[in-house]
Amino acid sequence: MANNKTMMQYFEWYLPNDGFWWKRCAAKAPNLAALGITDIWLPPAYKGTSQDDVGYGVYDLYDLGEFDQKETVRTKYGTKEEYLEAIQSFHTEGIRVFADIVLNHRMGGDELEDVQAVPVSPEDRNRQIGEEQTVRVWSKFTFPGRNGKHSGFIWDHTHFTGTDWDELTKEEGKIYRFTGKSWDPDTDPEKGNFDYLMGMNVDMDNPVVTGELKRWLEWYLRETGVDGLRLDAVKHISFPFYREFLSEIRRETHRDYPAVGEYWSGDIGRLLYYLDSVENEMSLFDVALHYNFFHAAEAGSDYDMQQILKGTLVSERPERAVTFVDNHDTQLGQSLQSFVDDWFKPLAYAVILLREGGLPCVFYTDYYGNPAYNRPLVPNLGKLVKLRHSYAYGEQEDYFDDPHIVGWVRKGLQEKPGSGIAVLLSNAESGTKRMNIGAGFSGTSFYDAFGVFQDPVIIDEEGYGDFSVEERSVSVWVQEDALEDLTVNE
Repeated sequence: MANNKTMMQYFEWYLPNDGFWWKRCAAKAPNLAALGITDIWLPPAYKGTSQDDVGYGVYDLYDLGEFDQKETVRTKYGTKEEYLEAIQSFHTEGIRVFADIVLNHRMGGDELEDVQAVPVSPEDRNRQIGEEQTVRVWSKFTFPGRNGKHSGFIWDHTHFTGTDWDELTKEEGKIYRFTGKSWDPDTDPEKGNFDYLMGMNVDMDNPVVTGELKRWLEWYLRETGVDGLRLDAVKHISFPFYREFLSEIRRETHRDYPAVGEYWSGDIGRLLYYLDSVENEMSLFDVALHYNFFHAAEAGSDYDMQQILKGTLVSERPERAVTFVDNHDTQLGQSLQSFVDDWFKPLAYAVILLREGGLPCVFYTDYYGNPAYNRPLVPNLGKLVKLRHSYAYGEQEDYFDDPHIVGWVRKGLQEKPGSGIAVLLSNAESGTKRMNIGAGFSGTSFYDAFGVFQDPVIIDEEGYGDFSVEERSVSVWVQEDALEDLTVNE
């Protein structure tokens, strides 16, 4: 039987540091399951540089809110015990949990070391811009609060390739490559070589390091029972690393853990090259599609909606695409800020949720809103998720034949009662499009799922109907019985 999986990114950048997040996750699990969410992506659960850390300033991968380190036992989200309880709550509801895995860098070291290094250009990391010098860096991680529990591994400068801070000079904006080390050539070519991102850059060519990371992930999977992996910053890590790493983990755990990588590039060529390099051992977030949404929203009626899927991962390799509209990095004020305008978000979510191809990922803030930061929720997003879960099935036929109004139909499956939908998007004026949903629906009435249009569309003998959409909006047309099933309990 067909199954439309839907992921939700269950966090954002601007959550309160109150330690109750894991408890909130556990409490919401039943509602999310009823909505049709099948997969949950949770934030990094390990100790960061401070209690305020969102999770990407990684200090200790083994501390899931268990030890008194960085002046706190809990993380921003809560304690280890609460984290494990949240995972169990999702499992009880049949929801798979994806853990956020951040291996590229470390921050907040416990001790300083003097290391020989050369400064390199921040805009071209292959170009040395000064003489070799001694730098004093926070490269030793002894984890005194954990005192060897779970792992006795101590990180020092030999396990890193470079950093962006010298305690001797305290100059900002510098990048140093350690003498005897080199940036890995198999990374994204942006800035000459994008191996270095931030903090202490982990040396993925060091077998001691890769052995420890493998031991850690095997421990983490046993300890938490998570079902899948969201892999952070993969374009900054040696491309062969995850190909071999994931293969080994799956072989030794006897579980085919699904994985989705964050390769932040709108260039479809780079995304496809990376997937080929890792031999499709993972999926990737469809950043190219996100940028199409962003540009379409900015351009308004000047954008040709026939191009909305052009140059995207979901169109080129749909089985490896995780589609999304926005995430924590694209939020206002973040380094990758490219937040899709509010008016266009319902259209974008219809594209990722109601079409074939790709695993859609719903962003927490788009679903719930964030009044503290003046962020509204996306209208009808819950209904769109429910529509995907129950009714967006069957053969897809596209009507991308107009620069402003495009649409498609899903012709339904016999084993999915009530399935079959018609979808229209407009980035300009209102209008009507004649689409064929199938002769099997002859005489059937289809209704606007969002209640804007009161009159039904009656399907003719050949399966055609004249479906309407308001200006700058989305309409979804369903059978009458489906209307009663679209109530959302948040």
